[in-house]
Amino acid sequence: MKPFERVVAEHGATVLRVCRAVLGPVDAEDAWSETFLSALKAYPRLDEGANVEAWLVTIAHRKAIDVTRVRARAPIAVPDVAELTHEPSRDGLPERGVEQRDADLWRALAALPPKQRQAVAYHHVAGLSYQEVAAILGGSTEAARRAASDGMATLRRTYPPTDPSAVRAPSSARASKGSAS
Repeated sequence: MKPFERVVAEHGATVLRVCRAVLGPVDAEDAWSETFLSALKAYPRLDEGANVEAWLVTIAHRKAIDVTRVRARAPIAVPDVAELTHEPSRDGLPERGVEQRDADLWRALAALPPKQRQAVAYHHVAGLSYQEVAAILGGSTEAARRAASDGMATLRRTYPPTDPSAVRAPSSARASKGSAS
């Protein structure tokens, strides 16, 4: 079995990109850290032939659920909260500058319904098969394929934005999509 440090080096950026796509830039690094802390404890018991990347994305998914639950119980923020001091990076590594185009992409991803955002992140960012995505999200392979397809179709329509203000309000986009379902 590979040393755990090598596993982190090989899959760390992918896991961080998945965390950012699912949770956004604010909570992603904490979820990334929690993912690798949990993985470190379980790594010695992992089967030799296991798909390590899929295993790590599964752990990241569970950590994202935990963060989402904590967020739901958190007090509502006041309207004049300061903006982020940095934007997410293209390669998933913290502390790197990005173009405005990348910030628009993150906003477009945040506007997707959670299942679509997760399916897009797990399949298109992490490179997992639809069967692996279905195992993480629960449901059938076809449902995972459909969620990723619908998410990508929405991204093709909304990104790059023709009107930048169109993707700057993800909460209103989510609310309108949720009411149509």
